[in-house]
Amino acid sequence: MTTTTDDSDYNLALRFLDPPPGERTALVTAAGATTYAQLRAMVGRVGNALRARGVGKGDRVLISLRDGVAYLATWYAAQRIGAVTVDLCNFLPPDDYSHYDGYVEPAIIVTDGDALGAFRAGGVRGMAVLPPYSGALRADEIDFQALVDAQSAELTATPMAAGDEAIWKLTTGSTGKPKACRHVARSPWLSHRWFAEDVLGLGPDDVIMPVPKMFSGWARDLVALYAMGAGASAILYPERTTPELIFELVARHRPTVLVNVPTMMKSMLAHPEAKKADLSSLRMCLSAGEQLPVELHRRWLDTFGVEVLDCVGSSEAFNAIICNRPGQVRFGSLGQIIPHYEAHVTDEHGRPLPDGEVGVLQVTGEPVARDYWKAPEKTAATFPSPGTLRTGDLFTRDADGYYYYRGRADDLLKVGGMYVAPTEIENCLLTHPAVITCALVGFTTPDGLTSTRAHVVVSRPVPAAELQEYVKTRLSPHKYPREIRFAESLPETPTGKIDRNALRARD
Repeated sequence: MTTTTDDSDYNLALRFLDPPPGERTALVTAAGATTYAQLRAMVGRVGNALRARGVGKGDRVLISLRDGVAYLATWYAAQRIGAVTVDLCNFLPPDDYSHYDGYVEPAIIVTDGDALGAFRAGGVRGMAVLPPYSGALRADEIDFQALVDAQSAELTATPMAAGDEAIWKLTTGSTGKPKACRHVARSPWLSHRWFAEDVLGLGPDDVIMPVPKMFSGWARDLVALYAMGAGASAILYPERTTPELIFELVARHRPTVLVNVPTMMKSMLAHPEAKKADLSSLRMCLSAGEQLPVELHRRWLDTFGVEVLDCVGSSEAFNAIICNRPGQVRFGSLGQIIPHYEAHVTDEHGRPLPDGEVGVLQVTGEPVARDYWKAPEKTAATFPSPGTLRTGDLFTRDADGYYYYRGRADDLLKVGGMYVAPTEIENCLLTHPAVITCALVGFTTPDGLTSTRAHVVVSRPVPAAELQEYVKTRLSPHKYPREIRFAESLPETPTGKIDRNALRARD
């Protein structure tokens, strides 16, 4: 399923979308099944519409659409004509859309009614608009569906070399202002072979269902690239993800792979119907985006009986770089390095550390991004040499080559002269039966010292002193949170991670 007639052409539409037989189902939505032949015809029309607007090789196409067939058709249409795709969340505030318009400098923005109003409020003009939307379009806006409908389905692909720029991946912004990681056409191809084929073993009988939305590289890659590259199918839905919806879609469409995140896994387990849910069609659940606590992992396996492959990756590395293997999962570990990557736990100078010591994970591999767009200083710090990524994540590695996450290097706090890793304290608090979710941040006291504050969401009232004592009795006593703040919810980034910057702003 992953061969092309010309091995020198790295056009992603040719490599991923074109090989599967046309009669196979590519996508499943509420409207029914879309075959590969139907999807390719849609890609042809959208690609010709983009060309009619003057978009060509190397131009950036900013996509902010609800999940569905139109999203994937637009994404592959841009790839087929050699443009660079930039995926953007479709529920951002107006100022963010204004920022991304200026930062990305797209040749065209393709959106729909979900984000149209916010784009307008942010002062962005000239959007190409797809249904659904309400009201009339402005004079500067393009009725993109009418333009698409007038086009031919035949579309010649633009030749792409391995090193041609193809995809920009936006970072989550959980540790700073979001940046665009620039990836070349070879990166997704190698990631598919090394991760989707060699580790996950995806095949044409698989049905992939993502929990995160498609603007997330974690979900988009599993659907648009890895599923298509295997000739498999994927389930897409525009609604906001809830446990009820997941249970319903799994029961109706019987996926084999669930692309998940720990926050939603916990919500699924907390649902009253969890024990009745039938997830037996799943051969695996993938988890990424945030740490998977051991207790949550065990409860998932006990409740649903579905193996979880916890893994870690990043926008900078393209996708996953470390992952557990089917049948070889170790609780608490993110698994082993994906073949063909090289990884080291390093000190502050980039020198490898012995197994068992905590250090910054440094990864080398061809899919690593070229750089950050318009951020030379951050590029130099993060990409010390071509193909090498200094992640900023703290890890340890055991003697068997399994990696364990220890938090962000820039999140380490020195309290009372001793270092404290927020992740360790959060994982301890999460084992308390009343704690739903939590996040630990540092703050400066009036006398200029560093202290710790835990923001906690609970299922029932619990004294702050009880949670503090709970940590004291399970970790070194100095690690307990000096303050506890209870909240109804914690702020999240668009990809579902806890937004620590927003928490610090609260303080």
